[in-house]
Amino acid sequence: MTHTIRQYSEADLNGVLSSWENASKIAHPFLKEDFQAQVRKDIPELYLPNADTWVVEVDNQVAGFIALIGNEIGAIFLQPEHHGKKIGKLMMDKAQELHGDLEVEVFEKNSIGRKFYSQYGFELIEEKIHEPTGEITLSLKYSANK
Repeated sequence: MTHTIRQYSEADLNGVLSSWENASKIAHPFLKEDFQAQVRKDIPELYLPNADTWVVEVDNQVAGFIALIGNEIGAIFLQPEHHGKKIGKLMMDKAQELHGDLEVEVFEKNSIGRKFYSQYGFELIEEKIHEPTGEITLSLKYSANK
């Protein structure tokens, strides 16, 4: 199995949307369908044009992506069949190589994401309410120079 991380191109859109949809189903089952539908619409129109996005390919197929806004991780999603294989860590390592310290917001109910960030070394900064959904989000920070 070969892994490649490279910058996103428009030809990757279907792979990115598929990664987001499949991973989001298991990470965010608590989010309402109308909110998810809006996010799906916003990915190509709003998020991708404003983020530094990197895709990870496994055997020449887009298997996931990480979208960065400065040192903030706007999104990191990986096809569920690739979870637990250190591919998410590869994407996080790329972000860390580019920016050093990193920040991310994660839904409190997203136990998959929280475990991943905790294993990578992120620490809680604050809790707040995510206005569009009413859900609690956790702001996390990773310090490169620990």
